[in-house]
Amino acid sequence: MSDPIRLLFVADSHLGLDLPVRARVGRRRRGFDFLANYSTALAPALSREVDIVVHGGDVFNRSAPHASVAHRAYEPLRRIADLGIPVFIVPGNHERSRLPHTRLLSHRNIHVFDTPRTFVVEVRGTRLALSGFPYERDDVRSRFTALVERTQWRSHSAERRLLCLHHCVEGATVGPADFTFTSASDVIRGREISSEFSAVLSGHIHRHQVLTSDLGGRRLAAPVLYPGSIERTSFAEIGEPKGFMRVTLDAELRWEFCPLPARPMERHELDASRLDACEFDRSIGAIVDDAPSDAVISIRVMGELTEAHWRVISAANLRSRIPETMNLEVAPVGGFVRRAREERSPKPAEVELQHVLF
Repeated sequence: MSDPIRLLFVADSHLGLDLPVRARVGRRRRGFDFLANYSTALAPALSREVDIVVHGGDVFNRSAPHASVAHRAYEPLRRIADLGIPVFIVPGNHERSRLPHTRLLSHRNIHVFDTPRTFVVEVRGTRLALSGFPYERDDVRSRFTALVERTQWRSHSAERRLLCLHHCVEGATVGPADFTFTSASDVIRGREISSEFSAVLSGHIHRHQVLTSDLGGRRLAAPVLYPGSIERTSFAEIGEPKGFMRVTLDAELRWEFCPLPARPMERHELDASRLDACEFDRSIGAIVDDAPSDAVISIRVMGELTEAHWRVISAANLRSRIPETMNLEVAPVGGFVRRAREERSPKPAEVELQHVLF
């Protein structure tokens, strides 16, 4: 290969998370963090620094985003395609294996793995084949080889090949306890990846990682590259770096992780049964005051809450305490003190706290 092929690989952008079309309450929306990082991740392509863009799936946070969210997602991809840079997208599980508002994606340089298929592009005289299929819900473990064959990759001649997925491959890890995917029906066996592929580019796993061996320690025929999500989508991702990847196909495969700014996250617990309302209020205030001004905070409240405790975590009180740059979730998990009429104390009405989805 005379000239290297440069790819930009991004995945799990989850656009639309906490981005209501008509917000009832003015507060910082995490959805704008995702849009900002999405824009930053695609910037190298818009600067013509890469030859190909691959999105590994979960472009959106849900299967039916508002058309305005779809426009924000697709518009930069169309601008990249207008530059003559091919764009490839794998529909993910959050899209239910099918991209929405596809009329906005109509472009000769935008290619979607809406079924198992193979696309071939030529970059400076080198033919590159990209094969893939959308997220498969039904036992991908037993059907993986057949699904790859359905892409008809063998019938396309090319000097280099990539497999594009949105799935778990055995050995991938997630969460603060480093949960490892092993033998479930939604986990692909590493040994079934063909050596004909230079690499597997996959979304779905939110932690950036590169798998080079299977569970038995045997070297994979092709490395599995996970760029991870572009922002922290849940408290299970506290401390994880977020970003995208640059991949270079040369005589050897090379990759680089490019970090993006991620909001700091904090988790706290308070036991309301040990605190009167004033102490409870001061404790929440101390957590907020000690946190970075742009933090995403979760406070888990244990024990029974009195009416006075509920007033502390009322919407009005909390909004007056936190800066506009912060997101706060207060989650009572204990019991509730009964009123004289044996009615349960109500939860604060529409507190509008930030709920971070996994």
